[in-house]
Amino acid sequence: MAQSDFLSQLDKSGVRERIDRLRAEVERHTVLYYQHAAPEISDQEFDALLRELQDLEDQHPEFASEDSPTRRVGGKPLEEFAPAKHLVPMQSLQNVYSADELRDFIGKIHKLAEGRPINFTIEPKVDGLAISLLYENGLLVR
Repeated sequence: MAQSDFLSQLDKSGVRERIDRLRAEVERHTVLYYQHAAPEISDQEFDALLRELQDLEDQHPEFASEDSPTRRVGGKPLEEFAPAKHLVPMQSLQNVYSADELRDFIGKIHKLAEGRPINFTIEPKVDGLAISLLYENGLLVR
């Protein structure tokens, strides 16, 4: 094996190890946050771990995994809530931490809107909570 091939394999091994460690760490923090309501790190620290993992997976698709935390939103639902089929899928927005990231996000929205006018509403974030309510004839049914 040539020296450059050996170094490339060594580098790939390190990347794979880092991806595995990041996946395990993100999974641990996800369980702490969603199932135990006991986060050990800030949202920004968690997002940085997730972003590093996403970047590595993008750069090394050979290590892609369908069960990666980068391929799902949130954690396991709490057992206190009965399963329900949503009429409209619940989705998550991308985190934004800078003016450049905000401009990129708005650009993506404008592109998706294909020239239609867009209005934005900004609301305070209720951290760790997602809710979908169903009203029928003005009455809350779920």
